[in-house]
Amino acid sequence: MKRAVTLKENYEFRRMYQRGASAVDRCMVLYCRKNKLGRNRFGFTVSVKLGNAVTRNRARRRLREVCRLNADRLAVGYDIVLVARGRTVTAPFGELTAAYLRLAKKLSLLKEEP
Repeated sequence: MKRAVTLKENYEFRRMYQRGASAVDRCMVLYCRKNKLGRNRFGFTVSVKLGNAVTRNRARRRLREVCRLNADRLAVGYDIVLVARGRTVTAPFGELTAAYLRLAKKLSLLKEEP
């Protein structure tokens, strides 16, 4: 993902955790908040508790790929943060995708289907 579409700064993540809406699944936690940019921005968080650097990077890559493949299904104008949980690394990719779409639907992030 390009730097322009990712959240990098600590204050952006803290704002999402404090003021953003959240939805929880056993594979991930999704936070979202409206932005005024006209595009979606994504952030990914993986705790040190999840494992070593290889494990954390694998979890981050899997979440990033789920977002990339489903970006066209989301409404525009949101900041979205995905927090990895223990099952993020071991769950089948289909389960991760289903969890992501379920959480996005719960937070009304999916586009209206005609």
